[in-house]
Amino acid sequence: MIEVTLLGTGSPIPDPNRAGPATLVRAGGQVFLVDCGRGVLQRAAAVGVGAAGLSALLLTHLHSDHIAELGDVLITSWVTNFAPDPPPLQIIGPPGTAEVVEATLKAFGHDIGYRIAHHADLNAPPPIEVHEHTDGLVWDRDGVTIRVAPTDHRPVAPTIGFRIEFDGASVVLAGDTVPCPTLDELASGADALVHTVIRKDILTQVPQQRVKDVCDYHSSVQEAAATAARAGVDTLIMTHYVPAIAPGQEEQWRSLASTEFGGRVEVGDDLHRVEVSARQ
Repeated sequence: MIEVTLLGTGSPIPDPNRAGPATLVRAGGQVFLVDCGRGVLQRAAAVGVGAAGLSALLLTHLHSDHIAELGDVLITSWVTNFAPDPPPLQIIGPPGTAEVVEATLKAFGHDIGYRIAHHADLNAPPPIEVHEHTDGLVWDRDGVTIRVAPTDHRPVAPTIGFRIEFDGASVVLAGDTVPCPTLDELASGADALVHTVIRKDILTQVPQQRVKDVCDYHSSVQEAAATAARAGVDTLIMTHYVPAIAPGQEEQWRSLASTEFGGRVEVGDDLHRVEVSARQ
């Protein structure tokens, strides 16, 4: 069984009820954080997960709303890990990730220096290993494997999706993307697909062109559902709702997805949890 928790279901617009984009995946005793939008560590704490307990941080792309709390994750995983010789935090993302991590550590350089000067057991900067990938197997440890494939969020490029497998169960996390063959292939036959969704029918009516522009590089609810249908997944888990779902509108979003996908559709607020088992 793989457990998926929607830590943050929000968007770039601050929302008092929704943290920024982030999903927690637990499989075989390993814990993966997929993207790290604003407020992610508070949400993770609500389900008993601390930064030092992460097996890896997986980044789908480098848009600000998906990496807003990168600095907090890097520093907090360092200062709250009390092992004598803690292993490096593993970060897997698309090309450009190493540059962003390096710049983030530089921005926190004063803080890192203060902590090393103050604490005898902190004698080196945060141990981190960054791995950049666009395709193929990126993780194979203790029965858990992770593969990545390109997605299409242009002009943001490159962007990737993740497929996490354990004990016969599989979950694909698409990130921000329009429908594309590489995502179809990555998600083919998976048990669940976690997909960001927007309401193009609403956003196209907003007068500001900058808001309308969002429509050309994200999947609508129906497009995400059609991707799930083509891939033959059992469950579609929607997240990163734009605009935010108003209370009582959940069934409206679920109904839109059901026009394209006949499987189970999960719509939830932050901390919504879904258990994914291998199909029988």
